[in-house]
Amino acid sequence: MEIIRFDGIDKGLYELVAPVVMNPAVLRQNNNYPFKTTFRYVWHVAVEDGAVMGFMPLKPSSSGICIDNYYIRDDDAGVADALLESVVKECAHSGELSALVHKRHVELFSRRGFRTVLEWKNYDKMKYNSVRDD
Repeated sequence: MEIIRFDGIDKGLYELVAPVVMNPAVLRQNNNYPFKTTFRYVWHVAVEDGAVMGFMPLKPSSSGICIDNYYIRDDDAGVADALLESVVKECAHSGELSALVHKRHVELFSRRGFRTVLEWKNYDKMKYNSVRDD
């Protein structure tokens, strides 16, 4: 599996992820919330044998960087780990790293050093802590 980094409006990003983000089953998995991007975003896309296995868009904010509206094919822990490793490596010195995490992925993010700071019905807001206490 390869992790490819794209700027938010890169033509290659659109060509690679458009079939995924427009798939009705993927949208349902994302609680029918559409995937968004702008020139300010950076995307980490996991690709294997030409197929998109997952992606994590990074959205800059005033307090740091947020993983928002990501996708992990078949909720695969290996894909999540590879994407999170790539994201954490890039964001290590960029200030605070947070994520809006589907409830079904909280454990995956926790194993990678994220801790819940807010809980909602369908999501947890989590922050990355580089010093893990487990």
